[in-house]
Parts: sequence; C-alpha cells; structure tokens
Amino acid sequence: MRPCVAVAGPGEASVREAELARQVGVLLARRGAVVVCGGLSGVMEACAQGVTSAGGTVVGLLRVATGLGELRNGLLVNTCDALVAVGGGWGTLSEVALALRAGKPVALLESWALPDAPSATGGIHGPVEVATPAEAVEAVLPSTRVT
Repeated sequence: MRPCVAVAGPGEASVREAELARQVGVLLARRGAVVVCGGLSGVMEACAQGVTSAGGTVVGLLRVATGLGELRNGLLVNTCDALVAVGGGWGTLSEVALALRAGKPVALLESWALPDAPSATGGIHGPVEVATPAEAVEAVLPSTRVT
C-alpha cells in the first residue's frame, strides 16, 4: 500500500514557504506517496502543484466541501501516515499537535519549534526539525521503508 503523507501550512504562505511546499510535493510524489492537504491556497496549493507536476496523487480536504470547517484537521491527520509542516499558522499547529498525539512522524520545515511530548500511543514522541524539503521527506518516509 502506498504511504499517505499530509502536508500542512498557512493558506497565506510567503513565496519561500510556497516554494518549499512545492518541492516537498514533488519529492513525495517521486517516492510514490499519496499526498493529502487542506486544499485551496498557500502551502497547500503549492504542494498540490508540486505533486501534480511530478505525476503524483494529491487529495484536498476542503473546509466547505466537507462541511467540517477547522475539524477537517482531524480528518487530515487520521487519514495520513505522517505529516510535513511547512511554515506555520494556528491551523498548522493544530495539525502538528494532532499528529504528534497520534504517534505519527512529523517533520517541521521552517515551522513551529516544539518540544517532545507524550503521544496517545505511549512514550515520548517529538517532531523532527529539518532544513530542506529532502530532509522533510526522508524524515517521514525513510529510504528503508517499503512503499
């Protein structure tokens, strides 16, 4: 089964955040991941463009279409195997927190600086701060992982 990776970030992204998200999308698509994001603008749009340009599959969970508003963040996290946060707003922080509580791998690319915390699955689980899109993808899809 193909891994499913969520990409989160602000809807009003900077040019740099959008470029980083686009690169993350390309790299995830090349690794065969299905990419899930909140849809619409900013990081989510840029990531989706990257995935599409590399021939990958992207699923957008839109606030209006689902009727869930901000609650779609929980749906996004429960759908994915791992999460990459690019930049950060309050919605991004909630997605990161939910993923960490669920014990899922989380990579932070120019995002929130967060400590390790207990996960719902037991033990201490923290996000991995990364410096590049390639490091973000490797953090959530290690090369040794079978896809």
